[in-house]
Amino acid sequence: MSLDHRLSAEHEELRRTVEEFAHDVVAPKIGDFYERHEFPYEIVREMGRMGLFGLPFPEEYGGMGGDYLALGIALEELARVDSSVAITLEAGVSLGSMPVFRFGTEEQKREWLPRMCSGEMLGAFGLTEPECGSDAGGTRTTAVRDGDDWVINGSKCFITNSGTDITGLVTVTAVTGRTESGKPLISSIIVPSGTPGFTVAAPYSKVGWNASDTRELSFADVRVPVENLLGEEGRGYAQFLRILDEGRIAISALATGLAQGCVDESLRYAKERRAFGRPIGDNQAIQFKLADMEMKAHTSRLSWRDAASRLVSGEPFKKEAALAKLYSSTVAVDNAREATQIHGGYGFMNEFPVARMWRDSKILEIGEGTSEVQRMLIARELGLTG
Repeated sequence: MSLDHRLSAEHEELRRTVEEFAHDVVAPKIGDFYERHEFPYEIVREMGRMGLFGLPFPEEYGGMGGDYLALGIALEELARVDSSVAITLEAGVSLGSMPVFRFGTEEQKREWLPRMCSGEMLGAFGLTEPECGSDAGGTRTTAVRDGDDWVINGSKCFITNSGTDITGLVTVTAVTGRTESGKPLISSIIVPSGTPGFTVAAPYSKVGWNASDTRELSFADVRVPVENLLGEEGRGYAQFLRILDEGRIAISALATGLAQGCVDESLRYAKERRAFGRPIGDNQAIQFKLADMEMKAHTSRLSWRDAASRLVSGEPFKKEAALAKLYSSTVAVDNAREATQIHGGYGFMNEFPVARMWRDSKILEIGEGTSEVQRMLIARELGLTG
């Protein structure tokens, strides 16, 4: 594997295209969506037309024929401007479409992927439950075989993209049996939106990511065909661990974008804002803050690109993905705090992008594996147990 993480000409062209879209289309509009807690359908449709939802998938399924590095590049550039839009793409691809691509039958891929790759339809990832967040192995949702159907009962929480007007499916983890020793066998099952008994609650009132869709789901005797099983029965937990490993790279790219966006906004403000007769950027205290913020964003970028390069080249990447996710999420919170401090009172006003970034940053240390879980994974990869 090459240690040169400079972008190829193709990847650089993608980066510039998404950067332009983020600044010209997303930036002028997203603040209003955010304050209204409204999903930005118009922006998402445009992202679909650009092919962003199909970036890492083969052309035969309606994708762009790119790779996970391309997805990370798009996420970073979007998150430099807004994280709600970025998480909509991240969840739609790495959590919605990727399970179908990685584990689905050929029939399932051809049925679902083209519409998800075009952005016409969003998929969601139903893993987290009210009483088992980090302990995904403690799943209580059940699916019982009844003739040619699975009958699903249970609930899920904090599920992104699960209740939009264009949500088409939720892939749900459920206990479908037990081993002789009593250990639960967890399987993955596709549940199309609108299936009787499948209820989507009202959107959560959240601290951040206010222009993204996050909801609680409930399943009451929900029947879906046995053909909706995704992958092997009893292998759902292992499948979703793989999906989460990949998703951590995507979240790291998103966190890097937020961290870099904090630098962008703070640098602009430091040059324009005057105090005591000169720009505040002339003060060494501000200069040192910005230097540290840039250092962290740059190192974060190297971290997620290293993990993505390993994934793309077929090398082991679990530890590197956890390292990237842990470091990048920490950096995002750090830079958001410092950006708010540089802006002073204006950083506490929602009209300034750094206020959104501050509100959006904390969840990055929680979603797709908390920072504590990442440390546990890294320690395990180092050969430590207990």
